[in-house]
Amino acid sequence: MTPGVSIAGLRTRFTVRAPRADGLTLCLFDEEVEQRIPMVRDGACWNVEIAQNLTGRSYGYRAAGEWNPAAGLWFDPAKLLVDPYAIELDRCFRYDPKLSEYGIDTASLVPRAIVSQSEMVASEPPRFQHGGLIYEVNVRGFTMLHPDVPERLRGTVAALAHPAIIGHLKSLHVSAIELMPIVAWIDERHLPPLGLSNAWGYNPVTPMALDPRLCPGGVAELRATVAALHAEGIGVILDIVLNHTGESDVLGPVLSLRGLDDDAYAKAPDRSLINDTGCGNTLDFGNSNVRALALETLRHFVKHCGIDGFRFDLATTLARSPGFSADAPIFPDIAADPWLADRVLIAEPWDIGPGGYQLGSFPDNWLEWNDRYRDDVRRFWRGDGGVGVLATRIAGSSDVFGKRCRSVNFLAAHDGFTLADGLAYKERLNWANGESNRDGHGENFSWNNGIEGETQDPQVLARRAAYARALLGTLFVSTGTILLTAGDEFGRSQRGNNNAYAQDNPITWVGWERRDRALEAHVFELAHWRATRISHFSRFDDHGVWSDLQGVSMGSPQWDTPETAGFTWSNDAYGLVIDRTGPRAGPI
Repeated sequence: MTPGVSIAGLRTRFTVRAPRADGLTLCLFDEEVEQRIPMVRDGACWNVEIAQNLTGRSYGYRAAGEWNPAAGLWFDPAKLLVDPYAIELDRCFRYDPKLSEYGIDTASLVPRAIVSQSEMVASEPPRFQHGGLIYEVNVRGFTMLHPDVPERLRGTVAALAHPAIIGHLKSLHVSAIELMPIVAWIDERHLPPLGLSNAWGYNPVTPMALDPRLCPGGVAELRATVAALHAEGIGVILDIVLNHTGESDVLGPVLSLRGLDDDAYAKAPDRSLINDTGCGNTLDFGNSNVRALALETLRHFVKHCGIDGFRFDLATTLARSPGFSADAPIFPDIAADPWLADRVLIAEPWDIGPGGYQLGSFPDNWLEWNDRYRDDVRRFWRGDGGVGVLATRIAGSSDVFGKRCRSVNFLAAHDGFTLADGLAYKERLNWANGESNRDGHGENFSWNNGIEGETQDPQVLARRAAYARALLGTLFVSTGTILLTAGDEFGRSQRGNNNAYAQDNPITWVGWERRDRALEAHVFELAHWRATRISHFSRFDDHGVWSDLQGVSMGSPQWDTPETAGFTWSNDAYGLVIDRTGPRAGPI
């Protein structure tokens, strides 16, 4: 029996999985009036059928049973629980300590799911070409300060369909826009006392329900925005978090799975939560019911919104049971699903658990974020990386991926310094996060070009501008798919904050009116050049000539010598030059 809500004519059926509960109650809401209807057990699930079409009604569940957190039992009929299969919510999640306390009614604190019937879209191939440009976007931060986007749309998914946004994406020849998480999330409990809130969304509670702050029009808004981008030849990839939920550790809130089926979370032999994600809990993908929820989530966004693919946050977790396995069942499950088999699948190939770094270990039809590309390119231009390693990264990282060109090359992402800050700061400045500057990456392979932080020194600014162009030129001539984080094409800064997840303010909001238009124009030219040759970047190409900057064919000593200043490569289609003495990089 599939959990969730189904509607057939004038009948609405509610099904929820709670195998260890003693009783389940459906709670239907008419504004603040709550109607409680007992449900009937059917194996591990509970269900009830109502002789009405309840489309548009809000609902939740209450579960009765033993409260014994040490045994993974969190049953408390005072807790209103959100359906794990919900696809729309009437409000966003707000953290409150009462959500963790036994016996305190939380109906006024927890969102209610909305009974919905979603329109299906026509099945079409993904609008994405391997070797193209993926553009990573924080929906709220990307549009909050855009002068051409109407205020009523700023910060929402609908804003991405505005002509000004689409025009910018087309100038960059974006193959697919990758949306950072847009499903409903809850703030980590340490943030509200600090006056902070989660700005990135990597702390979801249910995997399908869109956050009303980002997508107030629900599934219909996302579907319309995807259609508008598709009409311009731009695909849409969702950054999706299936590795943990915002119910956090044992002190966290009881919101959904914890109060219904806590066995969804991975446990050690002593029943303590395994924390391979660093977020307090880890979903157990050795549990077939967890995989079923994940697969239904992916199908939902493809079937009802037309999504072209997914970037999986901490994707190693999806293949744990408990250790990582390249033969984990989630991979053939996706490959065999008619809605998912042809989608773009991108792994962030690591988590913090044992053996969690798995770059190069995912199936051949998956792309993978390549952090070795980021680090090696930065080190080369900083002056402490060799040309041989750089050439391998530019050529597609065959040392990592073998014969399949699966690398997603990037210089910066949401997590870490922006491209501009990596040229202006040696050290992170995360004091605004309230963690005494201990959070965020400690090693960023960054350099400040002579002065730490903001400056008006013309020589320092000139060096930073040259290195920005060298880094971006390197990215755009690299084999594989490339990823650009929104704003890096025109010098966006986060004032040295390299972990700005808690800064829902101008630190993370893209400053469109302050952008470096000369750098932006330069990147537009690089993007046009690459787009006209995109087929060459989707596969390895061994047919070319590597030479030093004097035009002499490169040999082993030059590749291995740290002092080698650069190289050129050319074939019949195009050529590139890397010159550290300049510095410059790009097509020739």
